[in-house]
Amino acid sequence: MTPLERVEQELRRYEHVLMNFSARPMADGGVELMIGLKQPVEGAHVYYAPIHPRDLQHSQFTWNFRRYLFDCLHDYVVEMFTRTPSSRD
Repeated sequence: MTPLERVEQELRRYEHVLMNFSARPMADGGVELMIGLKQPVEGAHVYYAPIHPRDLQHSQFTWNFRRYLFDCLHDYVVEMFTRTPSSRD
């Protein structure tokens, strides 16, 4: 199984009401995870997150991937704030 196939297989286990998940190969042998909104929203971007080849080969890949996916979702949602109390006006 290729690294991309491994990530795609894992992604099939996840379904989200707002987000789409996909992946593509990277030149270094890793895989790039992509998270985007199912319904486009102005100002929202696609989130890209690299998965290093060593992480793909780790014996605990399934659990590590879950944590990484959830961390990426958190970061993606936080990046979509247009203003926060710490924003400079």
